[in-house]
Amino acid sequence: MRIVEWFIEKHLPNHKITVNVEHKGLARENIFAWIWPSDNDYRPREFEIEIHNRMDAQKYTETLLHELWHLYQHVRGDLKDKRGKRLWKGIDHSKTDYSDQPWEVEAIKMEEILYREYIREQGFVL
Repeated sequence: MRIVEWFIEKHLPNHKITVNVEHKGLARENIFAWIWPSDNDYRPREFEIEIHNRMDAQKYTETLLHELWHLYQHVRGDLKDKRGKRLWKGIDHSKTDYSDQPWEVEAIKMEEILYREYIREQGFVL
């Protein structure tokens, strides 16, 4: 998948990363996508992404880049799931509201930046 390859080459070029993207109807779950490490949480290198299959091209690309940023957060060790807790830079945020979760705040900011980079580098016009 071109977007995944572009992201890994640009942001994690020295890592051997495997990403499986599954397109699903996620309307019932009321989400656009989610990601999780499928191998381990110590040094994750294999990831699963489920992404909603009914989005326009721009929303799809932004959403996939958002999830890939979470992959980046996991690989660099900022975001970890440990013993049922969600840790951000070693601090337990398991009970933090979604809109205040620091990894989400960062990914929301990055999805637009990454989208513009991707579009520009692919030669598309915004």
